[in-house]
Amino acid sequence: MSYLIKPYQKIQGILNLAGDKSISHRAVILSSIAEGKTLIKNFSFSDDCKATLKAFKTLGVNIKKKNKDSLIVYGRGVFGLKKPKQTINLEESGTSTRILVGLLSAQNFSSKLDGKEPLRKRPMLRIVHPLRLMGAKIKAKVKNKDEYLPILISPNRLKSLSWRMSIPSAQVKSAILLAGLYAKGRTKVYEPVKSRDHTERMLKLFGANIEVKAKSIYISPSSLISPKKIYIPSDISSASFFIVLACLLNNSCIRINNLGLNPSRCGVIDVLKGMGAHIRIICKEKGHFEPIGDVIVRSSKLNGVIVSEDIIPRLIDELPILMVAASLARGKSVFKGIGELRVKETDRINSMVKNLSNMGVKIEMVVKKGKEVMTINGVNNLNGGLLKSFGDHRTAMSLIVAALLADSPSRIDDIKCISKSFPNFFKILGQILR
Repeated sequence: MSYLIKPYQKIQGILNLAGDKSISHRAVILSSIAEGKTLIKNFSFSDDCKATLKAFKTLGVNIKKKNKDSLIVYGRGVFGLKKPKQTINLEESGTSTRILVGLLSAQNFSSKLDGKEPLRKRPMLRIVHPLRLMGAKIKAKVKNKDEYLPILISPNRLKSLSWRMSIPSAQVKSAILLAGLYAKGRTKVYEPVKSRDHTERMLKLFGANIEVKAKSIYISPSSLISPKKIYIPSDISSASFFIVLACLLNNSCIRINNLGLNPSRCGVIDVLKGMGAHIRIICKEKGHFEPIGDVIVRSSKLNGVIVSEDIIPRLIDELPILMVAASLARGKSVFKGIGELRVKETDRINSMVKNLSNMGVKIEMVVKKGKEVMTINGVNNLNGGLLKSFGDHRTAMSLIVAALLADSPSRIDDIKCISKSFPNFFKILGQILR
């Protein structure tokens, strides 16, 4: 069933968004293998995070929902997980799957991971290969020189590893670090280009024997102790849709409270500021395990920008909405080294190029030195029309923002996929549309 979107003139209001999805995953995972009870506040009850909750319940962890945005996890300790009685179904959550492979590789029982068809298309060799070097016994479906779900993991004693990341990936890094909690010796992960560091921060919060030195991370076997309470800051990836909308709609102003401002995730704000966006950040008290603050965004005149490859890991999830911003910016914008978008829930390069082109945007894709480069020539107006989400949540929300900015109504074919990361998207949007 298609969804009608009419253009709007402005947005105004104060936003209180659900907790960061990436941090929510990790909060459940570490709370489950820690000693003690953990209260997690402002949790993201997105479909992906629900998949993580379900997985750990299958592994014997007692998890209770306290209210609409909080839950309590009764940790079982690093050796307390139970052998699952059935296949662990991770639905469509790539984060859940990739991090869990690392954790389950170190357990003394067998397990099998599977999911829905979109997840079965996500490449897993990048996770499986370093874990096998640590001694993990993992079998997966082999196809076209990569490996995919379903994955069968058998117990085996792990040894430490010194691993250099070839592709910036917080999921790969997290899988290795969690395996390193159990491996004999000291495990090292070296990142030439730093990826989001939520796992390292949270491992420190839980008292793990972890050390971060420049681009290297070291972890040794250790027990985890619950910090008792965790407050998860609001999700900057979810906020990015409203930030771009506020920039591009005239006479608009929004304030987003308690937003996660982790430097490894703030690339979207840096790029938008570089385009001329009026964004003010009010940092809050120090001492929180993640940087946090309020963000005020006002209408802006955006200019074209060059997004270099080295910043891509800091805004990989925000690239689709930045492409919308570039479409209405003055001049030309260039996005370098964006090939990783090909292996998300859908091929996001394809989904955004097709839809924005249909809305009248001129986009060119070339390959330079083996890296994909996108050039967007900004236009004065976007044309309304028929839009296709390709079943991808970030594509869908980016296109809805584009449709709100268009010169005539649009229809999008599917919005159910949005609940994967942001089930309250339309509710929040309705509160600020004027």
